Amino acid sequence: MNTPLAERLRPKTLSDYLSQQHLVGKEGMLYQQIKSGIIPSLILWGPPGIGKTTLANIIANESDRPFFKLSAINSGVKDIRDVIDKAKKSGGLFTAKNPILFIDEIHRFSKSQQDSLLEAVEKGWVTLIGATTENPSFEVISALLSRCQVYTLNAFSKTDLEALLKRAMAEDSVISKLNIKLKETEALLRLSGGDARKLLNIFELLVTSFEKEPIVITNALVTKQIQTKAARYDKTGEQHYDIISAFIKSIRGSDPNAAVYYLARMLEGGEDVKFIARRLLILASEDIGNANPTALVIANNTFQAVTVIGNPESRIILSQCATYLACSPKSNAAYEAINKAQQKVRDTGDLSVPLPIRNAPTKLMKELGYGDTYKYAHNYQNNFADQEFLPSEITNTTFYDPGNNARENAQRSFLKALWKDKYGY
Repeated sequence: MNTPLAERLRPKTLSDYLSQQHLVGKEGMLYQQIKSGIIPSLILWGPPGIGKTTLANIIANESDRPFFKLSAINSGVKDIRDVIDKAKKSGGLFTAKNPILFIDEIHRFSKSQQDSLLEAVEKGWVTLIGATTENPSFEVISALLSRCQVYTLNAFSKTDLEALLKRAMAEDSVISKLNIKLKETEALLRLSGGDARKLLNIFELLVTSFEKEPIVITNALVTKQIQTKAARYDKTGEQHYDIISAFIKSIRGSDPNAAVYYLARMLEGGEDVKFIARRLLILASEDIGNANPTALVIANNTFQAVTVIGNPESRIILSQCATYLACSPKSNAAYEAINKAQQKVRDTGDLSVPLPIRNAPTKLMKELGYGDTYKYAHNYQNNFADQEFLPSEITNTTFYDPGNNARENAQRSFLKALWKDKYGY
């Protein structure tokens, strides 16, 4: 049989669809929309091999709609218009039977290509379902994004992936005929990188290579039998995530040599320079922060520069930024501060803002004491007046704990001089 195992096992109904219960479980919003037949245009966002295409097909099947598919890799504006014309002829406008237009890797469409979809989506000629591995906030134009609901698909859990293997052993017309004992799965899962399609195809390659049964699947057997080569960087596959992870961790670990190596891997593989620059921009705050505030300025300028310049010269700018950030002192204090503050908000809810620092735009608010005893800092020595800014329930709570580096040590000394022992500085 020439059809790969992953294709043979592709689910056809929601009941067969593993994972994403936050969307397609009986309490999930997407489940409710599918069952009602009233489906808005969607963007399905998540890593490769987690069932975005499968889910789009299921939506079409379950809602009994015509289904048209394009791949952003090899489709142009003419292809889009041709499909939209066919879709308009195949379904009634503004009805529950509007055709579905599925676009795989929609982030690869240019602005003009995405623009060509707007009228069809706006007028209800099609219900658009786009699939992307990239953040749609960056890769999908705002006009199109505003007309779509974005649903995030989560990576498969270990339980999900093992369930897929067991389903193959029980249900597939080829695999179920083999005497397979699934003793260990860690090596299989590691090789698949969480990609269900890759997992099933590796599994099929493994079990169909044996002439004798039973086939006992162990980690040692998988490692020995599956010949893995150092794959060339693939910006659409798991290497995309592995290499960008190595790149970020090298900079965080202050290794400019490793950083520029992984940068080269991405550039040689054709990675989008704006994607790299965005990650540097995030890192400049998350991992350097106030230890060197100039890092954020340089990272932001890098993003602006590569957006204007493009390839091949952007590689020089990215190299300068990556090596600068790698050589910069590190601190995640600002990152930890907002994490702690958001957790406190989730734990304590909407606490009342102290009356002295509330806004008082009306006479009634002034009579109620809003802003009544507020101390204007600039009227006091050193532009500081000791007063309470946090809600009384969480007074003295420290969120920002400056890191141990020259700049933040100076900040700690500054805060300690002002607040004495209030925040434990």
